[in-house]
Amino acid sequence: MDAVRVALLREVLAGTEWPGAARRFAVALRTAVVPAGGGLLLVGTEQYEPWHLAAHLVDEAAWSGLPELAPTLVRHHVLPDEPPHLSVGLGRLAASGRGETLLVVAPEEPGAGLLERVHDARRAGATVLSLDGGAPELGALAHDALSVPERAGLDLDTVQHLVSAAAGENSLPVQRTPRRFRDRLSRLADQLTAPPPSRW
Repeated sequence: MDAVRVALLREVLAGTEWPGAARRFAVALRTAVVPAGGGLLLVGTEQYEPWHLAAHLVDEAAWSGLPELAPTLVRHHVLPDEPPHLSVGLGRLAASGRGETLLVVAPEEPGAGLLERVHDARRAGATVLSLDGGAPELGALAHDALSVPERAGLDLDTVQHLVSAAAGENSLPVQRTPRRFRDRLSRLADQLTAPPPSRW
């Protein structure tokens, strides 16, 4: 979803809780994924794979100059001969720990197996965030959660667009160490001359 469509979506949802809730969650995401950290892991349920959110976060990471927003998509089922960015299985969650952020997207109940892996990742020191349809067990495991129950009149995919767009906004507060002017200029030159991000 491009910036114009996101702006229209925000306009349609003005007066509801969702633009503010998405922005708050985006701040939590930006705060959790620090440049020197272990990265952002993105996982869905066995029935729902959040590849669309992964693609948007990759775009936002490239456009905003925040590479730490680009997630590693963790999949329940990896088929042979898939490209590297689509070949990370659930075993990656077992290796997660301090400095890493795990974002779980679950429109429905995540299942005992995934909950156990998320619990283990949290115990190992990973920060757990949840975008869900109101799964109470997942919400209890998460350090921060944004739930979109069915009665909300909005679907989780729409909220994901709001969150990913807000996460990449330069006006969003983020804690960083100050960089020298020369470093910022060099980073800008790299961004302007880099090829566009690959599509998922």
